[in-house]
Amino acid sequence: MKNSVYVLHSKKGDYFYVGRATDINGRLNEHNNGKCKHTSEFRPWEIVASITLKDEKKALEFEKYLKTGSGLAFQKRHF
Repeated sequence: MKNSVYVLHSKKGDYFYVGRATDINGRLNEHNNGKCKHTSEFRPWEIVASITLKDEKKALEFEKYLKTGSGLAFQKRHF
């Protein structure tokens, strides 16, 4: 099973969202179809980065990191 961490950017404004999924394209469709209440206001979304990790625990840790202050700084520098 693939464990992907992804960063979305709203085409509506300067909004970003970090998440984790096994099917990134399917998850992107859910975000864009309003099925996620946290992101429905800012759709449409586009994927700006995704990283696939073998280990689910590592993917969860990386997702959590990207949501911290230093993780947000990392995103600004690299995405």
